[in-house]
Amino acid sequence: TTHYLFIVVVAVNSTLLTINAGDYIFYTDWAWTSFVVFSISQSTTLVVGAIYYMLFTGVPGTATYYATIMTIYTWVAKGAWFALGYPYDFVAVPVWIPSAMLLDLSYWATRRNKHAAILIGGTLVGLSLPMFNMINLLTIRDPLEMAFKYPRPTLPPYMTPIEPQVGKFYNSPVALGAGAGAVLSVPIAALGAKLNTWTYR
Repeated sequence: TTHYLFIVVVAVNSTLLTINAGDYIFYTDWAWTSFVVFSISQSTTLVVGAIYYMLFTGVPGTATYYATIMTIYTWVAKGAWFALGYPYDFVAVPVWIPSAMLLDLSYWATRRNKHAAILIGGTLVGLSLPMFNMINLLTIRDPLEMAFKYPRPTLPPYMTPIEPQVGKFYNSPVALGAGAGAVLSVPIAALGAKLNTWTYR
């Protein structure tokens, strides 16, 4: 019980850290225009925390639990913006849970082999998370119109949304996001596992 309560605290704080360190991740305008950044940050955010605490408890299912706490907490933030008069689609909640389930599945299917969880699970998260999030973002109406109509009061001038040149620099943000997420998730997962090892030295 203590382990799981500890995970709740850390998952909540990791969500806060993600919002404050790169708050554009959760907002519709930047989630669309910076989809590759969105994919990399969300893949690594999920994998580092989930691998660390899954190995901390040794229980398959911990990654999904961790992702669920982050999802609930982000929906609270979405509700707070909505209560302030912003539209429902102003904040995009990342889809962490299905990818976390794949991570748990790889840990369980390989008989709790941490190296397999890192390699297979990390790759699955990096490949699946951009796909789930692109489907999620497709349900949002007119993200750029919303960005210009409802500018965030805390947004610094250099981050003012601009009309993206679609196809000018890359043709497939989903492919780029999935590729970058998959490549980076494995070493990031290894880092999480190493931190877990250092904790008990």
